[in-house]
Amino acid sequence: MRASMRWAAAAAVLGLAACGGGDDEKATAPGEAAAPSNRTLAASVADSGELGALERVLANAGLNTVLEGTGPYTVFAPNDAAFTAAGGADLGTEAMKAQAAALLRAHIVPGALTRADIEAAMARGGSGTVEMRTMANTLLTFSREGEAIVVAGEGGARGRLAGQETVASNGVVQPVDGVLARGA
Repeated sequence: MRASMRWAAAAAVLGLAACGGGDDEKATAPGEAAAPSNRTLAASVADSGELGALERVLANAGLNTVLEGTGPYTVFAPNDAAFTAAGGADLGTEAMKAQAAALLRAHIVPGALTRADIEAAMARGGSGTVEMRTMANTLLTFSREGEAIVVAGEGGARGRLAGQETVASNGVVQPVDGVLARGA
């Protein structure tokens, strides 16, 4: 069963990787159709009022250049409150550069995945859950609790998709209200 869920997630990622860019940035609420932007993931994170800590950690880790590149990627972006709650403020310092990079790779998956795509993958899986492999080679598990989509990392860290997703020219920013990897 897990193999079929992974296959469904991989198929969704590969299908979405072919999506092209558009002209206007579009932040969407759950259930809305998303239009691609001409802005990159890095610019979308920088423009968000809720992702300042993530922006600092990205710059420190040197991954902001990756998020300016071709992609596509989906960034499960811990909001400022999530970093504060996890004690992750130190990840913006030079001494924490390697830890910051490792943590961020555990929040990025290949492909451009909207919430509608994640919901469809969960429905196709039959069990209501789906797993996706991150750039850190860890698994994120998605499930539903009531109306919320919950995402859990391998170490038991959890968060809900919260706020508006933003479809960028090279992927999707999915704000999440938790840090999904231990050690932040």
